Amino acid sequence: GSDYERYPRPQQEDEEFCRRLDVDLLFRPSATEMYPDNRSVFVEENSLSSVLEGKSRPGHFRGVCTVVAKLFNILQPDAAVFGEKDFQQLAIIRRMVRDLNYKIDIVAVPTVREADGLACSSRNVYLNAEERKQAAVLRKALLAAKNPGKKSAKDTVDLTRKIISEAPLARIDYVDLVDADTLQPIESPGPNSLLALAVFFGKTRLIDNIVLG
Repeated sequence: GSDYERYPRPQQEDEEFCRRLDVDLLFRPSATEMYPDNRSVFVEENSLSSVLEGKSRPGHFRGVCTVVAKLFNILQPDAAVFGEKDFQQLAIIRRMVRDLNYKIDIVAVPTVREADGLACSSRNVYLNAEERKQAAVLRKALLAAKNPGKKSAKDTVDLTRKIISEAPLARIDYVDLVDADTLQPIESPGPNSLLALAVFFGKTRLIDNIVLG
Protein backbone atom coordinates (compact mmCIF):
# COMPACT_ATOMS: atom_id res chain seq x y z
CA GLY A 1 0.00 0.00 0.00
CA SER A 2 0.96 3.67 -0.14
CA ASP A 3 2.03 3.74 3.51
CA TYR A 4 4.51 0.91 2.93
CA GLU A 5 5.84 2.57 -0.21
CA ARG A 6 6.35 5.91 1.57
CA TYR A 7 8.01 4.42 4.65
CA PRO A 8 11.51 5.91 5.08
CA ARG A 9 14.43 3.56 4.43
CA PRO A 10 17.60 5.46 5.40
CA GLN A 11 19.93 2.47 5.00
CA GLN A 12 23.22 4.36 5.28
CA GLU A 13 22.06 6.23 8.38
CA ASP A 14 20.89 2.95 9.91
CA GLU A 15 24.30 1.38 9.32
CA GLU A 16 26.13 4.34 10.84
CA PHE A 17 23.80 4.32 13.84
CA CYS A 18 24.48 0.61 14.41
CA ARG A 19 28.24 1.13 14.15
CA ARG A 20 28.14 3.89 16.76
CA LEU A 21 26.40 1.49 19.14
CA ASP A 22 28.85 -1.36 18.41
CA VAL A 23 26.14 -3.59 16.94
CA ASP A 24 27.65 -6.95 15.98
CA LEU A 25 25.29 -7.91 13.18
CA LEU A 26 22.89 -6.04 10.90
CA PHE A 27 20.39 -8.40 9.22
CA ARG A 28 18.81 -6.78 6.18
CA PRO A 29 17.44 -9.29 3.65
CA SER A 30 15.95 -8.08 0.38
CA ALA A 31 12.21 -7.97 -0.20
CA THR A 32 12.49 -10.75 -2.78
CA GLU A 33 14.22 -12.98 -0.23
CA MET A 34 11.48 -12.40 2.32
CA TYR A 35 8.48 -12.39 -0.01
CA PRO A 36 8.40 -14.95 -2.85
CA ASP A 37 6.10 -13.97 -5.72
CA ASN A 38 3.90 -17.03 -5.21
CA ARG A 39 3.70 -16.83 -1.41
CA SER A 40 0.45 -18.19 0.02
CA VAL A 41 1.04 -18.66 3.76
CA PHE A 42 0.41 -15.90 6.29
CA VAL A 43 0.22 -15.47 10.07
CA GLU A 44 -2.90 -13.74 11.34
CA GLU A 45 -4.11 -12.71 14.79
CA ASN A 46 -7.90 -12.37 14.98
CA SER A 47 -8.74 -10.63 18.26
CA LEU A 48 -6.38 -7.83 19.27
CA SER A 49 -5.90 -6.82 15.64
CA SER A 50 -9.57 -6.06 14.96
CA VAL A 51 -9.60 -2.65 16.66
CA LEU A 52 -7.66 0.64 16.62
CA GLU A 53 -4.97 0.37 13.91
CA GLY A 54 -6.46 -2.86 12.62
CA LYS A 55 -9.81 -1.17 12.04
CA SER A 56 -8.24 1.78 10.22
CA ARG A 57 -5.72 -0.33 8.30
CA PRO A 58 -7.30 -3.71 7.40
CA GLY A 59 -4.71 -6.42 6.80
CA HIS A 60 -1.89 -4.42 8.38
CA PHE A 61 -1.29 -6.77 11.29
CA ARG A 62 -1.41 -9.86 9.09
CA GLY A 63 1.63 -8.39 7.37
CA VAL A 64 3.25 -7.53 10.70
CA CYS A 65 2.71 -10.99 12.19
CA THR A 66 3.89 -12.73 9.04
CA VAL A 67 7.15 -10.83 8.68
CA VAL A 68 7.94 -10.91 12.41
CA ALA A 69 7.26 -14.67 12.52
CA LYS A 70 9.58 -15.13 9.54
CA LEU A 71 12.30 -13.07 11.23
CA PHE A 72 11.89 -15.06 14.45
CA ASN A 73 12.18 -18.33 12.50
CA ILE A 74 15.29 -17.18 10.65
CA LEU A 75 17.15 -15.54 13.53
CA GLN A 76 15.86 -17.59 16.49
CA PRO A 77 16.54 -14.80 18.99
CA ASP A 78 16.45 -15.11 22.78
CA ALA A 79 14.78 -11.71 23.03
CA ALA A 80 13.19 -9.11 20.77
CA VAL A 81 12.63 -5.44 21.58
CA PHE A 82 9.49 -3.51 20.62
CA GLY A 83 8.52 0.07 21.45
CA GLU A 84 5.43 1.06 23.42
CA LYS A 85 4.54 3.74 20.88
CA ASP A 86 3.15 0.91 18.75
CA PHE A 87 1.28 -0.47 21.75
CA GLN A 88 -1.13 -2.58 19.74
CA GLN A 89 1.69 -4.11 17.71
CA LEU A 90 3.51 -4.97 20.94
CA ALA A 91 0.39 -6.65 22.35
CA ILE A 92 -0.17 -8.63 19.15
CA ILE A 93 3.44 -9.82 18.97
CA ARG A 94 3.23 -10.95 22.59
CA ARG A 95 0.05 -12.87 21.79
CA MET A 96 1.66 -14.46 18.73
CA VAL A 97 4.70 -15.52 20.75
CA ARG A 98 2.44 -17.06 23.39
CA ASP A 99 0.06 -18.80 21.02
CA LEU A 100 2.75 -20.16 18.68
CA ASN A 101 5.06 -21.22 21.53
CA TYR A 102 8.05 -19.13 20.54
CA LYS A 103 10.71 -19.25 23.26
CA ILE A 104 11.44 -15.54 22.93
CA ASP A 105 11.38 -12.83 25.58
CA ILE A 106 9.49 -9.80 24.23
CA VAL A 107 10.96 -6.66 25.78
CA ALA A 108 8.89 -3.46 25.80
CA VAL A 109 10.70 -0.12 25.79
CA PRO A 110 9.11 3.26 26.60
CA THR A 111 8.31 5.66 23.80
CA VAL A 112 11.22 7.95 22.93
CA ARG A 113 10.11 11.55 22.50
CA GLU A 114 11.33 14.81 21.06
CA ALA A 115 11.88 17.78 23.37
CA ASP A 116 8.28 18.98 22.86
CA GLY A 117 6.82 15.55 23.58
CA LEU A 118 6.17 14.34 20.04
CA ALA A 119 6.82 10.61 19.79
CA CYS A 120 9.88 9.84 17.68
CA SER A 121 8.86 8.22 14.40
CA SER A 122 10.37 7.64 10.99
CA ARG A 123 7.34 9.42 9.57
CA ASN A 124 8.14 12.69 11.34
CA VAL A 125 10.52 13.57 8.50
CA TYR A 126 7.50 14.01 6.22
CA LEU A 127 6.04 16.81 8.36
CA ASN A 128 6.64 20.34 7.11
CA ALA A 129 7.66 23.01 9.63
CA GLU A 130 4.12 24.05 10.56
CA GLU A 131 2.81 20.47 10.72
CA ARG A 132 5.74 19.52 12.94
CA LYS A 133 5.03 22.44 15.27
CA GLN A 134 1.33 21.60 15.56
CA ALA A 135 1.96 17.86 16.03
CA ALA A 136 3.14 18.56 19.59
CA VAL A 137 -0.56 18.87 20.47
CA LEU A 138 -0.82 15.06 20.55
CA ARG A 139 1.25 14.69 23.70
CA LYS A 140 -0.51 17.68 25.25
CA ALA A 141 -3.88 16.02 24.65
CA LEU A 142 -2.77 12.67 26.07
CA LEU A 143 -1.37 14.23 29.24
CA ALA A 144 -4.57 16.23 29.75
CA ALA A 145 -6.53 12.97 29.71
CA LYS A 146 -4.85 11.92 32.95
CA ASN A 147 -7.02 14.52 34.71
CA PRO A 148 -8.78 12.51 37.44
CA GLY A 149 -11.84 14.74 37.15
CA LYS A 150 -12.82 13.04 33.89
CA LYS A 151 -15.06 10.13 34.89
CA SER A 152 -16.23 8.44 31.71
CA ALA A 153 -14.67 7.17 28.51
CA LYS A 154 -16.73 9.70 26.57
CA ASP A 155 -15.45 12.56 28.76
CA THR A 156 -11.87 11.41 28.25
CA VAL A 157 -12.19 10.97 24.49
CA ASP A 158 -14.08 14.24 24.05
CA LEU A 159 -11.43 16.17 25.97
CA THR A 160 -8.65 14.60 23.93
CA ARG A 161 -10.41 15.37 20.65
CA LYS A 162 -11.08 18.96 21.74
CA ILE A 163 -7.42 19.62 22.51
CA ILE A 164 -6.21 18.01 19.29
CA SER A 165 -8.70 20.11 17.34
CA GLU A 166 -6.92 23.23 18.59
CA ALA A 167 -4.32 22.43 15.93
CA PRO A 168 -5.85 23.59 12.62
CA LEU A 169 -3.87 21.09 10.55
CA ALA A 170 -4.84 18.06 12.65
CA ARG A 171 -7.27 15.55 11.15
CA ILE A 172 -8.30 12.87 13.63
CA ASP A 173 -8.52 9.26 12.48
CA TYR A 174 -9.46 7.85 15.88
CA VAL A 175 -9.24 8.49 19.61
CA ASP A 176 -10.22 5.44 21.69
CA LEU A 177 -10.10 4.45 25.35
CA VAL A 178 -9.57 0.70 25.73
CA ASP A 179 -8.46 -1.94 28.18
CA ALA A 180 -4.67 -2.24 27.87
CA ASP A 181 -4.81 -6.05 27.88
CA THR A 182 -7.77 -6.81 25.61
CA LEU A 183 -7.76 -3.54 23.61
CA GLN A 184 -11.56 -3.57 23.86
CA PRO A 185 -13.52 -0.37 24.60
CA ILE A 186 -14.20 0.43 28.25
CA GLU A 187 -16.77 2.64 29.96
CA SER A 188 -14.43 4.65 32.18
CA PRO A 189 -10.70 5.17 32.80
CA GLY A 190 -9.12 2.70 35.20
CA PRO A 191 -5.74 1.43 36.40
CA ASN A 192 -5.15 -0.52 33.19
CA SER A 193 -6.75 1.68 30.55
CA LEU A 194 -5.06 2.82 27.35
CA LEU A 195 -5.86 6.01 25.48
CA ALA A 196 -4.74 5.56 21.88
CA LEU A 197 -4.97 7.91 18.93
CA ALA A 198 -4.11 8.32 15.28
CA VAL A 199 -4.05 11.77 13.69
CA PHE A 200 -3.12 13.07 10.24
CA PHE A 201 -1.07 16.19 9.70
CA GLY A 202 -1.20 16.70 5.97
CA LYS A 203 -0.53 13.28 4.43
CA THR A 204 1.43 12.07 7.46
CA ARG A 205 -0.37 9.81 9.90
CA LEU A 206 0.95 9.79 13.47
CA ILE A 207 0.03 7.49 16.35
CA ASP A 208 0.57 7.80 20.08
CA ASN A 209 -0.88 6.53 23.34
CA ILE A 210 -0.79 6.77 27.10
CA VAL A 211 -1.65 4.32 29.86
CA LEU A 212 -3.99 5.96 32.36
CA GLY A 213 -4.13 5.20 36.06
